[in-house]
Amino acid sequence: MSTLQIRDLHVSVETENGPKEILSGVNLTIRSGETHAIMGPNGSGKSTLAYSIAGHPKYTVTAGTVTLDGQDVLAMSVDERARAGLFLAMQYPVEVPGVSVSNFLRTAKTAIDGQAPKLRTWVKDVKVAMAALKMDEAFAQRDVNAGFSGGEKKRHEILQLELLKPKIAILDETDSGLDVDALRVVSEGVVRAKEANDLGVLLITHYTRILRYIKPDYVHVFAGGRIVEEGGPELADRLEDEGYDKYVSLQQAASVAAPSAAG
Repeated sequence: MSTLQIRDLHVSVETENGPKEILSGVNLTIRSGETHAIMGPNGSGKSTLAYSIAGHPKYTVTAGTVTLDGQDVLAMSVDERARAGLFLAMQYPVEVPGVSVSNFLRTAKTAIDGQAPKLRTWVKDVKVAMAALKMDEAFAQRDVNAGFSGGEKKRHEILQLELLKPKIAILDETDSGLDVDALRVVSEGVVRAKEANDLGVLLITHYTRILRYIKPDYVHVFAGGRIVEEGGPELADRLEDEGYDKYVSLQQAASVAAPSAAG
């Protein structure tokens, strides 16, 4: 049983006018086997939370703690966070020209496990995972994300998820840019990984369509850099009906209040 615990997390970014706070005291606990969906309007801080946990240098943690099984995540380098069991599926995966998918996956697995996987077993595992994601075997020889379609990039992210077997997966708008078929295949991959490894999932999304495949245990609404409402799957259904209008007004009020509070 693993636990990712976020307590009173404050995060800022540098702007032309100095530091700007994006996260304003986030509290969240994710345990093995749980799926948490974070929803909310654009600019509410959802992706900032994901990248801050992963260790993106653009974001500065000014207060609060993030721990994984009691270990201080914020004190770890990015690769240490991955070895500890954190996984981030990015909204816009980067291209890595000159590195094949096959080499990338095996190198990543070796780095995380501390030893290279046995080749025969590894090749079989990769083929099985690719087939489940409806990926052609030739895909393994292509350069990482170079010239990939949006659907191919997201399938590759979930391929990594299934093979690397992290403790906690953070999925940043994995559904963006996917057609109906790709959404179903990718979602099924997430569910397989969760069931096989008792994975804890933090799923960031604007829309409920992915939640029809990946059923959340908890839904959290983000606005103004913090969680403003929490509930079960029924909250996502309500958001689908009502939209984010009332949360946008909360967010606007928070951004107006921020400068005066700083002064």
